[in-house]
Amino acid sequence: MNLPRRPITLALAGALLASPLALTAQADEPAEVRFSVPPWPGVTVKTDIAAQLLEALDYQVRQQELGSTITFEALTQGELDAFMGGWLPAQQGMYDTAMQSDNPLVDLGNNVDGARLGFAVPTYVHEAGFTSAEDLCSETLRDKAGGTLYSIEVGSGTSDMLAEMQDSGTYCLDEWSLSETSTPGMLSQARAAMASDDWIVFYAWTPHWMSIEYDIRFLEDPDDAWGPDGGRSDVKTLLTSRFADANPNAVRLLDQLVFSADDQSAMIYGFSFEEREPEAVALEWMRDNPERVEAFLDGVTTRDGSEDAWPVVQEALEIPDA
Repeated sequence: MNLPRRPITLALAGALLASPLALTAQADEPAEVRFSVPPWPGVTVKTDIAAQLLEALDYQVRQQELGSTITFEALTQGELDAFMGGWLPAQQGMYDTAMQSDNPLVDLGNNVDGARLGFAVPTYVHEAGFTSAEDLCSETLRDKAGGTLYSIEVGSGTSDMLAEMQDSGTYCLDEWSLSETSTPGMLSQARAAMASDDWIVFYAWTPHWMSIEYDIRFLEDPDDAWGPDGGRSDVKTLLTSRFADANPNAVRLLDQLVFSADDQSAMIYGFSFEEREPEAVALEWMRDNPERVEAFLDGVTTRDGSEDAWPVVQEALEIPDA
């Protein structure tokens, strides 16, 4: 972890992507691309797709498992190049701090369509009439759920948001106890409760395998406590300005990597629930979706600019015709 990076404005980044220069690589773009990969299955597989594509084009990819707080600090210090898990509004404070730093990041925009986070309950609780986060004020729901709301680890953006809700009494959260553990710990608690038809309220998000494996429903968020539009979220691809300046070809590829929430939930299911290797899940998805991969590579070349990316990637990864 070392040097700071020269800032670039978002307008300049947009102009770079729109310019003809973005269609071809600079002569010998820097080979190394350093990704932060938090221990979140969706970001893990998605980043592995980016890594396999970049490696086929003669880049050298390094992935580091880091939490979100350290990731934002490392990006602003120039110790990383890219992060595909900038989840807003859950990480809004970290994002704003990074964008207002001496080395603001380049925001390539949302890479997942349909992401959402919020409170969830088993479907049988939802069908019993508890459909909104406002129902957290119900003594019946609180008593039947044991007065405890389950969430993920302390130090996450989610933990900060829940602490603010408790402090302000949003949805009567100050009347609930908060159990913050690891993601597997939280989901294990939810699975055990549902196996016994017990009532439980927990933090949930999509994309994730829980939306495939568990019969759950999100509670409505009329106060937009989880962000605008009832908890609908952006999952952003963030780059350092120095990397964006030096790598227009790689930037074009990363900018075009966009997935649906269902796409990513299926990837997460393969990796996190079925416990398959992320490289295998990523490669299977690319071979099953050649038309999407070809679109990701539109206007992209090999690192030295000598060849169009799609035929090179197709041969290297044995991807069928689109």
